[in-house]
Amino acid sequence: MTSAPGPGAAAGASASLGRVRSEGDTWDITTSVGSTALFVATARALEAQKADPLAVDPYAELFCRAVGGAAADVLDGRAPGHQLTTPDWGQHFVNFQGARTRYFDEYFRRAAAAGVRQVVILAAGLDSRAYRLDWPAATTIFELDRPQVLDFKRGVLTDHGAQPRAQRREIAVDLREDWPQALRDGGFDAAQPSAWIAEGLLIYLPADAQEQLFTGLDSLAAAGSRVAVEDGAPMDPDDYESKLAEERAAGEDQRPFYQLVYNERCAPATEWFGKRGWTAVGTPLTDSLRQNGRPVPGPGTEAGAMLARNTLVSAAKGE
Repeated sequence: MTSAPGPGAAAGASASLGRVRSEGDTWDITTSVGSTALFVATARALEAQKADPLAVDPYAELFCRAVGGAAADVLDGRAPGHQLTTPDWGQHFVNFQGARTRYFDEYFRRAAAAGVRQVVILAAGLDSRAYRLDWPAATTIFELDRPQVLDFKRGVLTDHGAQPRAQRREIAVDLREDWPQALRDGGFDAAQPSAWIAEGLLIYLPADAQEQLFTGLDSLAAAGSRVAVEDGAPMDPDDYESKLAEERAAGEDQRPFYQLVYNERCAPATEWFGKRGWTAVGTPLTDSLRQNGRPVPGPGTEAGAMLARNTLVSAAKGE
């Protein structure tokens, strides 16, 4: 995930909380919100190294090595103490990415089997599903993200001779802009069913931006469309502010996370879509980990608290 809509009206409040976000902010793949896509790619690459991976993304490692530094060193075991190598948090995060990736991969396979031939990846970041999943003929995949992120991804994949397995269309747009119009201008047909994904995106949006994103999606989704999102319940406000204070105190010694996210939610995704003619089903992330044979961290740990708030949601739009 990258390129979430910006803070908008919440920008003033964010300053008092010490976030590094601001209205109209910008980034590339190594900075601010963009760096979160690289962090996830690193976790996916570590998952792929396992003897029994839940999902294999062969392109995740290419992205990490193209950037170099810690993103590459951790894959070679040369970064002891890196967040993704710690047993109390990092190893659970890698498991989380494996389970999440498998969930959304299977969602797309079901959508394709149901005859959906338009796919929309919101804040696509380093998502490589256009290249690594088997897509039926006549499938078009629309990837929306900031131009800097799309340029980086395209450059790395082109350098390695990778070819998409479906028609891939880049929609270079900041989601703070009129992305529905940009999507239509790119050839999206709102009269035909579509399959949407918002993976690792919603936590980077204030509640009003989540509402706008869902509303835009719903307006473009014809009957028979599908959507899948990762939904997270907000933290206790005091705990959230405490984490913000810890990050500010650590400075550059700690990778920012809480300073990038918004501890808000417009509504649970199952509820929002359910009220608008979608049949929505949520799977707690902890259940997904158990179903895939991966350990669930205890409730008294930071990883346990984080994962317990997450739900993987898929929905289908009726007639």
